[in-house]
Amino acid sequence: MSADAITPVFVRLKLSLLRNGLRQSGGRKAAYIASAVFALLFAALQLIGLIALRGHAHAESVVVLAVAVLGLGWAVMPLFFPSGDETLDPTRLVMLPLRPRPLVRALLTASLVGIGPLFTLCLLVGSVVAVARGGAAFAVGFVAVVLALLVCVALARAVAAANVRLLTSRKGRDLAVLSGLVIAVGAQIVNFGAQRIGASGLGELDPAAGVLQWVPPASAIGAVHAVSEGSYGLAAAQLALTAGALVALLALWSRHLTRLMTSPDGSTLPGAESAAKGRSSTGLARLLPPGRTGTVMERSLRYVWRDPKTKAAWVTSLAIGLIVPVFNAWQGTGSVYFACFAAGMLGIQMYNQFGQDTSAFWIVAMTISSARDAYVELRARAYALLLITLPYATLVTVLTTAMLGDWRRLPEALGLSFALLGAMLATGAWTSARFPYSIPQEGYKNVAPGQTGLAWISIFGGMMAAALLCAPVIALTIWLNVSADGEDWTWLLLPAGTAYGAGLTAAGLKLAAPRTARRLPEILAAVSKG
Repeated sequence: MSADAITPVFVRLKLSLLRNGLRQSGGRKAAYIASAVFALLFAALQLIGLIALRGHAHAESVVVLAVAVLGLGWAVMPLFFPSGDETLDPTRLVMLPLRPRPLVRALLTASLVGIGPLFTLCLLVGSVVAVARGGAAFAVGFVAVVLALLVCVALARAVAAANVRLLTSRKGRDLAVLSGLVIAVGAQIVNFGAQRIGASGLGELDPAAGVLQWVPPASAIGAVHAVSEGSYGLAAAQLALTAGALVALLALWSRHLTRLMTSPDGSTLPGAESAAKGRSSTGLARLLPPGRTGTVMERSLRYVWRDPKTKAAWVTSLAIGLIVPVFNAWQGTGSVYFACFAAGMLGIQMYNQFGQDTSAFWIVAMTISSARDAYVELRARAYALLLITLPYATLVTVLTTAMLGDWRRLPEALGLSFALLGAMLATGAWTSARFPYSIPQEGYKNVAPGQTGLAWISIFGGMMAAALLCAPVIALTIWLNVSADGEDWTWLLLPAGTAYGAGLTAAGLKLAAPRTARRLPEILAAVSKG
């Protein structure tokens, strides 16, 4: 079957998939319509904003960076939202007598149907209007918009085809959980970038734009600006680079389609050697304390490494805990006390300890018959967290201090970090027993329906309590820094903060253990919900 014959069929198939998906439930239809309205409204406002940039000295830098970020979004979209478009899975077509080249053309055309392509089109049109001057520039701009749009769509399709075996597996779908990390880290980077631009102006974007104007699809917009400046040779090179990238992506996509449609799927059939390797011990148990403490620590650490949602929470906390103090120190606006952010972000992991086990908590509950058992269980979980948090918080504090050159405040910053960590371990143990809630294993939600209030009370209430518990150390720090000869004694804040944090942790575990032992049925019911 030729491409001309199957292309309309695939377009109608895409429209049918969209229509039938909306018929499944009223909630899904409302969510789709709301998201479409929001996306189109944002696209319209963005288009107006880009048009308003016309004539600005740094308009080219802004639009080049915007299109580059847009291309990056199209590249990672299939990895984090594999279920967003059912046509991203070409393995559903393996039984049809279709050749890869006509199939690529048909799928590429069908991919242009949807909110994402329309949003991209608005941004590209606004970018061209912002930098184009003269009839020749607008003519080149038309070609640039078409090429850039096709590059974005082909990039998403090529990435999806290259990873389709992973994305359609259970572990692959769990990869979408890590989208929270991308959003969190990206938000911090955008925040610091906006602060820097606000302080220094849009001229800060020129060096990055000078590099990205040679990276497709941003190179297509760079060609429009080059024509406006009369650099026709430069524009031709940038357009040729964009067209070459499109050809390369289509060829890569076609090759992956050929392999997918002609080779068996062995992604879920591990060999005997791999299975044996997976069963072998990593030696972690030999490094941990004997008995129940070591067993619980190993289980908790394996959750961090293997469970997608637990791993995502940890990686996000580790990344943000480093980014906030280091980026502020790098900009010269930070303080060594910002390093406490690392301890605070990781201390949150102590909250809802039993919810992380989900329905498997019943196995743990079977081993708890007294307050002593509950204490050992909670203490071992706190030890596992400290095994990562203590060296990490120390590293972030030392790095922040080194960047600021304020070594005199290192002991008090470490003391405050350790006191905050101890307070969060104490309140986390207590709220885990008092306000447990379930974490759904599937999808993007981190709280089961109907338990949002419990989650808010557990996390934010516990954080407020931890801040109050740290008040004595904070007051001591302020007093030593404002008193006449107190600065000579600020080094005492390190041992004082460490001892205070350790005492809070021990007291919190002691208070939480009896409540945990008494409320085992309620905890089990709460964490198994959903």
